[in-house]
Amino acid sequence: MTSFKCSDFELITDQLAYPEGPVYMKDGSILLVEIKAQQLTRVHENGKKEVVAKIKGGPNGAAIGPDGCIYICNSGGFSWLPIKLPKQTLWITGDLPKDYIGGSIDKVNLQTGTVEKLYSKCSTGRRLDMSTMQWKEQTLSPAFQLRGPDDLVFDETGGMWITDWGKSTERSRDITGIYYATADGKSITQMIFPLNAPNGIALSPDGKRLYTVETYTRRILYWELSAPGVIKPNPESFDGTYLLMSLPGQEILDSMAVDIEGNLYIATMLPKGNNPCSNGGISVVSPKGQLLEFIEINISDDFFAPLPSNICFGGKDNKTAFITLGASGALIKVKMKVAGLTLAYNG
Repeated sequence: MTSFKCSDFELITDQLAYPEGPVYMKDGSILLVEIKAQQLTRVHENGKKEVVAKIKGGPNGAAIGPDGCIYICNSGGFSWLPIKLPKQTLWITGDLPKDYIGGSIDKVNLQTGTVEKLYSKCSTGRRLDMSTMQWKEQTLSPAFQLRGPDDLVFDETGGMWITDWGKSTERSRDITGIYYATADGKSITQMIFPLNAPNGIALSPDGKRLYTVETYTRRILYWELSAPGVIKPNPESFDGTYLLMSLPGQEILDSMAVDIEGNLYIATMLPKGNNPCSNGGISVVSPKGQLLEFIEINISDDFFAPLPSNICFGGKDNKTAFITLGASGALIKVKMKVAGLTLAYNG
């Protein structure tokens, strides 16, 4: 089998405070969030870093919206656990932080650096009426507080699909779901519930399939869409869910990107179990549910990358994959065989 990876990994920069949500910009720079530092950062091609905005809480997934602003899933933050290795310190996300004030969807104006909170609660949910077996929008009372928004993707109409990963304490974990919202801050609906730690989210190249992964179950799920923001009924499940596949090992799953052929590139953590002196990688999965390749992220013999957090495509031919290494605090790049899918407002 020919590898999807066409070059060695190249380190762009390090000393980042748990990077996530990479977005390729037209000038060749990468916008990303630093969850632990609570900020949006621009990384230039030469590795120089520039703070764009401070974002209180826990900025996570990010995407360019229809107005050119950056929309950010704010998880509300984490407690942080340091793991000291001989030549690096890994920072691991922990439970609910003491200063947690809730999750939100935020918007950052790139010209001014101002941050606007669009959503923190949802009062409308898609529910199955058991008497008619039809899905209907219903009022959620009380309104659901967004707990730990994780990732988002825009469709061609400017609507955004959002995963809420939830929060955990020592003895409990939230059950959450997926939302669909408008970019103007006026409408948000809980579309899929319940899910177990939904993380990355993506649309197929034709916009007719919505994907997510569940971090701990290792399940890759999808829903067929009949129109933007509309889930098509699945005669074999109440909520329209299809199981694409479950990855077979001990790995846990984070965010993802899609290429022009519809393959998923999933940030895959700890494939050999809870060993910090190990490397995660990228699992390439076909739209038919085949694991095409696992690409280990191997930078050097004394630099470990157990927790890759996210991936985006960019470069002149859109074949360069930019990968954030969360716990390791680095941004790397690698050439891929197939071009990535240009997102709705990244063109």
